[in-house]
Amino acid sequence: MKPSIWNFLLLLFCSTALAQPLPTPTNLAAIQQAEKQVVVLNNPSGLVPVTDLLNVKTAVVNGRYAQQAVFDSLAAKYSPVTVFSLGAAPTDSVLFDLHDRLKLYNLVVITLSDSSPFGPKLLNFIADQQAIKQVVVVLTGSGKNLAGLESLRCPIIWYPANTAEGASAAAQILFGGMASANRLETTFSTLFKAGSGYSTPKIRLGYSVPEAVTVSSKRLKVIDSLMAVAIADHVTPGAVVLLAKDGKVIFHKAYGHHTYTRDAVTKPDDLFDLASVTKVSATTPAVMRLLDQKALDLKTPISTYVARTRTIPDKATVTIREALLHEAGYTPYIKFYEQLKPLDLSFDSSAAYPTKVADRFFLRANYFEEVMWPVTLQSKGGTRGKFVYSDVSMYMMKEVIETVSHQKLDEFVQNEFYRPLGMTSTGYLPRNRFPRSRIVPTTENDNWFRNMRVQGYVNDPGAAMAGGVEGHAGLFANANDLAILYQMYLNKGSYGGRTYIQPATVDLFTAEQSKTSGRGYGFARAPNPKQGAKAYPSALAYGHSGYTGTYVWVDPKYNLVYICLTNRVYPDDSKTYGKPSLNIRALILDRFYEAVVQGR
Repeated sequence: MKPSIWNFLLLLFCSTALAQPLPTPTNLAAIQQAEKQVVVLNNPSGLVPVTDLLNVKTAVVNGRYAQQAVFDSLAAKYSPVTVFSLGAAPTDSVLFDLHDRLKLYNLVVITLSDSSPFGPKLLNFIADQQAIKQVVVVLTGSGKNLAGLESLRCPIIWYPANTAEGASAAAQILFGGMASANRLETTFSTLFKAGSGYSTPKIRLGYSVPEAVTVSSKRLKVIDSLMAVAIADHVTPGAVVLLAKDGKVIFHKAYGHHTYTRDAVTKPDDLFDLASVTKVSATTPAVMRLLDQKALDLKTPISTYVARTRTIPDKATVTIREALLHEAGYTPYIKFYEQLKPLDLSFDSSAAYPTKVADRFFLRANYFEEVMWPVTLQSKGGTRGKFVYSDVSMYMMKEVIETVSHQKLDEFVQNEFYRPLGMTSTGYLPRNRFPRSRIVPTTENDNWFRNMRVQGYVNDPGAAMAGGVEGHAGLFANANDLAILYQMYLNKGSYGGRTYIQPATVDLFTAEQSKTSGRGYGFARAPNPKQGAKAYPSALAYGHSGYTGTYVWVDPKYNLVYICLTNRVYPDDSKTYGKPSLNIRALILDRFYEAVVQGR
């Protein structure tokens, strides 16, 4: 007999082994001590922090650096890193071989400690690298070894104590997750004198502990218990939860497994099908960007860009503004799969069946243009001026974006946002870029037309049949990437030293723009009380939910970003699994608000 959630409520104030901790140090005093000790030297060019993530290819060369795993895990949150080893006593042959293997990387980070093989060979190797690419040396330990690097002209990030906290701070300073204004307290050489050092800014998310932003870790333990309840009651087989406060990720845990058969443990960097979170993570920012470029206007009729709507009375005059507010009168949802005929699908790929909708399952060529788009254009709504949440609005906005930008939607958002922001996992069609094991399955049986496991292909049938790229669904991401995007929104459009959206545009889209619904342009602005959310969010808060079990939320009043990713529709979207009993996304948000408001 399936257990009820109420049988597990006693767990609410107990810890659980299901949670995987964020791979960063947890001792606040040690973290603060390390932050005071790290000094940036040799940085007149301003290479540190690294600003251009779009064009950087990072290699880390481990020169017997004891905290390499900590450094690598933090660095990888900003940019993909490939790790090489210098060896204990590298010969010329070893160093020449390493030089050649580094040919594809334009940023080389060399991590050194008191155990490193210091000497002419190492210095020559570093000098060789800095002559042809950007190099940063991360050094921990004796100032004597720091003095031995005086001949180098590349930046050096130095700290004395060889600790995990120091490695974490060094990685964050390198990529701007943490500011540094420290100076040497001791003179070690002619160049490295007391008082030497460069100040570097914080330009990206940092990673720390709740107490660093006056939030109690103890108060957040209830999240583990809530997730234990949710998993035990089959609300979702697994989840990843993240909270950022004051520009620092202070909570990032993975829970449970990909499925109820426990075939794969959920990991913090797993990718989830975002469902309707796509609307505010791809389509809406694309519109914001094009608005800033004066390539479109919110008051302009969609028919200006989508010519086939000009002859359709209920669509000819609908504006972009109305579509973003879901007040365009479009029908809420179209069951495109009901149009399918046996000859529309094939188990084999070919020129006649190129559109992959699942493993070993293909749709015939031009199906969207010949069937789906005509059905969309002729669909009836009749509720213009009223709030009726509609996926069709975002089908229309995708066509507008592609017409104006002359790029496919997936290419536009990758080029304009994801890649330069350092969002290394976010995008459409994830099976083209990542192993299946990194992607959490959405369903075992979608109950619509595939009748098989859906893993790495968008769950929404319309988006799947359109080729996996649509304005309302199709995006996949991990929690850290989403935290970057929504921190950019919280920063009023800036991140990493670059402006992606003008502050006035962010304010416009996230403010209340409809008295009918209270929504912004694209964004929801208040959790639905019927879903169990309490009145913690401020009047400035905004975000969106996704049908598959995803949720993003930003509250400028409390300077927080909340990400919750689940696959709640697994295994087959049945309503017999207790899902209505526990809205885990809203409950966790409430607990975060309580911890933030109540502090330590």
